[in-house]
Amino acid sequence: MKTTYLTSWIEDMTFVSEINGHKVLMDSGNKDMGPKPKPLLVSALTGCTGMDVVSMLKKMKVEFDKFDMKVETEMSTEHPKVYTKMLLIYEFSGENLNENKIHRAVQLSQEKYCGVSAILSKALELSYEIKFYHK
Repeated sequence: MKTTYLTSWIEDMTFVSEINGHKVLMDSGNKDMGPKPKPLLVSALTGCTGMDVVSMLKKMKVEFDKFDMKVETEMSTEHPKVYTKMLLIYEFSGENLNENKIHRAVQLSQEKYCGVSAILSKALELSYEIKFYHK
């Protein structure tokens, strides 16, 4: 399956990507018109796995009040500067959280469903942990 995406230069160090009818601005200059490209990779990771996890938890009828993800990254010091490690931290809050089902949903996302995790795990050390905050 082949897909083509378009990214166009706007001005200075600002670019816009068109993705399925949506525009995403990127900027590594002084105008701060959008995020830098590498952090968008982190955002793609959290979006991908987060959507997997929420979809599975809905099917499992697992309720939660809040779900956040944080990513701690390490980057090389030499050029090209690349991420060398990412720790993905899943945080769930709520009453009567079913920790076993949440662990299973996260594991399935990381090991089977999230394409962004699959790509990144071939290029860097990708790990995760889950934190629970019971009310």
